Amino acid sequence: MDLKPFYLKKLGQRGKIVIWQVDGERIRKDLDEEFTNFGQHYRFDYIPLYEFWIDKEAVPDERRFFIDHLLEEWQGMKKGASFIKASDLADIKERAERYKAGDIKKIWDKKGEIDFGKIHLKLLKKLKNKLFVWLVDGRLVRSIFHIEFTEGGHDLVYDFVPKNEVWIDNDMLAEERPYVILHELYERGLMSQGMPYPDAHRKASRLEWQARHDEQKLQENLKMVGWEK
Repeated sequence: MDLKPFYLKKLGQRGKIVIWQVDGERIRKDLDEEFTNFGQHYRFDYIPLYEFWIDKEAVPDERRFFIDHLLEEWQGMKKGASFIKASDLADIKERAERYKAGDIKKIWDKKGEIDFGKIHLKLLKKLKNKLFVWLVDGRLVRSIFHIEFTEGGHDLVYDFVPKNEVWIDNDMLAEERPYVILHELYERGLMSQGMPYPDAHRKASRLEWQARHDEQKLQENLKMVGWEK
């Protein structure tokens, strides 16, 4: 497999491990739609053993958290730990780093409640079915609510998302937003009809994959889920 098209630039090195910035959009289109913000060999076997891959960030302010996470996860799995166990330990390490960075202090109001005005960045659209699609501060969502939040989510999956809201991560490049919006709206529609999350996610991922390879299908399916220009 020729991996060269996915590399953008070398970011650094930790011992033998080379850290690369990669084209996540291209990876999700041509190789693996489940690739997220970052990855390492023991999670994604197409990544070379001594490489960490980090997606190009629209807001490049979480790289150090991702690298610390990957190092902990990689070392654990190299020693034989399961992905779940290694990822849990990596999450603990990453949360500690995010806490030290002061992210948690940023979202409380004077009453000691979460100020969603700090999370919401821009209302992308209010749909006819009374759903609100928000661009949100992905870093704060990961630091405060769910460290594995990636690309997007909605209220029927995450209990921290207010009712009738769909959240789109601002760390994702703007060119990819339509695919994620399609995924989240379609998935939520299926779940609102009673479909379990795993099945709804699988169907939404398939629809997203098709849309990434056919602009006409993307526009048709966005219209189908209520997202009209």
